[in-house]
Amino acid sequence: MTTALITGSTAGIGAAFARRLAADGHNLVLVARDTERLAEQATELHDRHGIEAEVLTADLATDDGIETVARRLSDRRNPVDLLINNAGFGNKGRYLEVSMADELTMLKVHCEAVLRLTSAATAAMRERGRGGVVNVASVAAFVPRGTYGASKAWVVQFTQGAARDLAGSGVRLMALAPGFVRTEFHQRAGMGTDNIPNWMWLDADKLVAAALADLARGKSLSIPDLRYKALMGVVKVAPRGLLGGITSKTGRKYGPQ
Repeated sequence: MTTALITGSTAGIGAAFARRLAADGHNLVLVARDTERLAEQATELHDRHGIEAEVLTADLATDDGIETVARRLSDRRNPVDLLINNAGFGNKGRYLEVSMADELTMLKVHCEAVLRLTSAATAAMRERGRGGVVNVASVAAFVPRGTYGASKAWVVQFTQGAARDLAGSGVRLMALAPGFVRTEFHQRAGMGTDNIPNWMWLDADKLVAAALADLARGKSLSIPDLRYKALMGVVKVAPRGLLGGITSKTGRKYGPQ
């Protein structure tokens, strides 16, 4: 049985990955900040699917938390075959309305942690000649929307570049760029969602199924829904200045309330 490590596993997309991978027979290493929620999740997945679920409490906004997970990924005796870098969050407010400390924490979690954990995982995977990494980004990566969008753009560019560098090694890397997904994400950030049209919402379980299929196909970028694929197609050809104005208005309408 292979082992998958999932950061931010107790809610949202991370929890959907955990459910799907456990159902497929993968052992899991579940990573989050809340030990109690992790233990409950591990027990439920073990009882339901008969897999082994290891709990690893870590705050990826800290050096100690990142290093704890990196050490587990580097363990050659208990190898991790699939890494899901899912942990992340949003800040409520526009540029200069968010404190510098919160902006830097976002970059720590979205960029530094992703870099360090991906590097720890792929170094071990390359030695074995197999493995996979999914780095969860966002469609916000493709539009000018402040630090969140910029950090997710970094995730996409880093992942696709690393995927090219490791081509032929047996290690696959893919950036996952979903749209709006019904999770705890917006609630935790204090963002209202009442104005977001129903058609823009994605189901986390269906998203994960599509993402894993794209990883199996060897894609380095997954936008797992035809609606968002179409929207991103428009984004590619829209003038940058016009796009910035539209996304700013959209952010005010559909973002933090």
